[in-house]
This record gives sequence, structure tokens and C-alpha cells, in this order.
Amino acid sequence: MSVLRSGAAGLVLLGSVLATGCASTPKSYDYTAFKQSRPRSILVLPPTNGTPEVTASYGMLSQMTLPLAESGYYVLPVTLVDETFRQNGLTQPEDIAALPLTKLEEIFGADAALYVNITKYGTVYVLLNSESVVTAEARLIDLRSGATLWEGGASASSAESRGATSGGLVGLLVAAVVNQIADNLADASHRVAATTSQRLLSAGQPGGILYGPRSPKYQTQ
Repeated sequence: MSVLRSGAAGLVLLGSVLATGCASTPKSYDYTAFKQSRPRSILVLPPTNGTPEVTASYGMLSQMTLPLAESGYYVLPVTLVDETFRQNGLTQPEDIAALPLTKLEEIFGADAALYVNITKYGTVYVLLNSESVVTAEARLIDLRSGATLWEGGASASSAESRGATSGGLVGLLVAAVVNQIADNLADASHRVAATTSQRLLSAGQPGGILYGPRSPKYQTQ
């Protein structure tokens, strides 16, 4: 009887291990459309802002060109793109994101457009501490066919670079006040947005965008 019980327990344990192993295996991204499109130039649109922070859109926009350029793409100058929209009476990211793809391709001549939505930007409070968090989602759309070439998300926090706080409850309260003041004075969200952009738009990461034609690693993925 004990042999049967131990055998059954072993099967249950084996099943749980197999189930856990299957659940933890990351799903690979389907790059078929991306590889067929082979975009060379990217139009970065002003991110739509799903947060109360009015500076979120341009705070994130100022950080997105670098990782894309380093990944091997020509990125249309964001100041020129922004001025073009303003000259045509478009100042809100939501209105710009709603423009027809054919119109964007006609005006800018880019191969693809990057649509970004910010879901978190600014200071959040966790228990007795505060941190600046920036979270964003992105989609790369082929302006010629309308196909979604890639989509992903990333997040970063100012708390990642902080060490553990000692001194009990008083120490935690003091650290929370100090961190909040420091983040506000240094505009930590802008700095954290750079980290989020790197994680979101740098090639060579699992599930990230592919290397562009200006990279020596082009078509190696």
C-alpha cells in the first residue's frame, strides 16, 4: 500500500514539475511580418499618455530615438516631425495617432511608424517608500501595408538603483521623504524614461525588435 502511495505521489510531483517547466518557458515572438517588411526608416510618433502627468509624452519621446538608432534604423528627427504636425494644426498625440497610415507615409516617406502608449509615469508610493516609475507599450506598424511588425512593453523604476534602508520605521520614513524630494528635484521620471526606452526599443533582447539595416548584426536574429 505504501508503495502505491509513494508511486502516486511521485507521479503527482513529476506532473507538477512538468507543468511548471512548461509554464515558465517563454513564448517566442513571431517575426514573420517584420522580416518580410525589412523596414529601414522609422517615424516615431508622440506617445499617447494614459497618466495624469502632462510631461509624460514628450519626456518619453525625447528618449526613444537613441535605442532605435543604435539598433540600426534611420529615425526621422523628432523635432522636425513635431514641427510638421504643429504646422498642420496637430498638437495632441491622440489626434496624431489617429491619422491614416497612408497620409503618414505620404508626408514623411518612412517605412514604419512607432506607436507608443505610456501607462505609468511619475511618482508612486509603495508602503513607506516612493519611486518614479515609467511603463510603456509600443507597436511598430508598416506604413505601406498596415501590418503590425512588432509589439512589446517595458518598465523601469528609480528604486532599482537604491540600496536597502536600515534604521527601522523611522529610517524608512526618512528615506521615503528624501527619495521623494530627490526624485522631484532631479526629475527622476525623465531619467527613468531613458531606461524604459532602452528596454523597450533596443534590439537583441528576447521578444524585442530586430536589428536594422545599419547594424552589423542585421539579419542575424
